This record gives sequence, structure tokens and C-alpha cells, in this order.
Amino acid sequence: MALPRREAIPIESHALENLRYIRGAMERAGAFTAVPGLGGVLMGATAIAAAWIAGQDSANPRWLAVWMAEAVFALIIGISAAFWKARRIGVPLLSGPGRKFVAAFAPAMLAGAVLTAALERSATAALLPAVWLLLYGAAVVSGGGSSVRIVWIMGLCFMATGIAAVALPASWSNAELAAGFGGLHIIFGTAIAIRYGG
Repeated sequence: MALPRREAIPIESHALENLRYIRGAMERAGAFTAVPGLGGVLMGATAIAAAWIAGQDSANPRWLAVWMAEAVFALIIGISAAFWKARRIGVPLLSGPGRKFVAAFAPAMLAGAVLTAALERSATAALLPAVWLLLYGAAVVSGGGSSVRIVWIMGLCFMATGIAAVALPASWSNAELAAGFGGLHIIFGTAIAIRYGG
């Protein structure tokens, strides 16, 4: 009794399918290397300018408006610089590691936005610098797990600055934010630019 003959599958299609699978696995396992060092330096410079413009009175509505504008401006700088670096080094911005970075980074940033709205309306608005530094640090630590090690270290330094901000008086708010969002971005941005190309 003759068995029905199966049609042969061309080896090229099977090989291409295997290559796609291997490439996808390698992308997911790789590190997100499009963290922008020069963008971080620029973000740090704008944060120092924001600290100067905002003034010392964190109870003044103008202070919060300046820092909210700075947050939006820094976000635009960060995304633009990451896009530029990814394009320059020839990797898709939202490759496997890029998607993992964003997925790890975003929850703490969303928590920061919600807490900002809640704290701003309460008598505890003086906690905003500590909350911002701690949650930004947590976002960077989480995202840094899919990036180069220096990003993870930068996140820990932001968290340490946030912990220090909890203990300091409200009159130090601008100094805390300038040291964290200004100084740390400039220091680590420079190191990233030198070691990882831009």
C-alpha cells in the first residue's frame, strides 16, 4: 500500500524562518544602547536653567509651572536624542531592548505624574523634589536593566539624591533638583557620550 507523497518544503523558506527567529531572540536579549549621552548633557543644562528661573520659593505656583515645562522639554530632548542616536548607530529605536527599556521606564514615570497632581493640591507639595528624583531614579534603574550598566548606576544615584531630598528642608528644593536633574544628567551624559558614542 503506497503512502501519499508529501510535498517537499524548500529548505530556503525553513532557513529564513529560523534566521528570523534567531534574529528576534538576539534583539530581545541585547542591550538598549541608544541612551543619549549628549541628550543627557543637554537635559542637565536645561534643568540647571530651570532651577535658576523657578526661584527658591517652591510654594509659588510659578515654581511648579517652570519645573513642569522643564519636564516636558526634557522629555522632548530625551526622545529626540535617542531617536538621533539610534538612527546614527543603525538600530531601530523600538527594537526588542528598546521596547523593554520603555516598558520598564514608563510605570514609575506615570506614578510620578499622578503623585505630582495629588501632592500639588495638598499641603505636602514640598515633597515634590524627593518624589520626582526617587521615581525618576526608579524608572532609570528599571530601564537600565535592559541597557548598559552605567544607566543603572545613574538611576541609583538619582534615587540616592531623592532620599537625601527627603531629609533636607523645603528651601533646598531647587538645589536638590539642580543637583539631580542638572548635575547627574551632565556627569552621566558625558560618561555615556564618551564610552558609548553620543
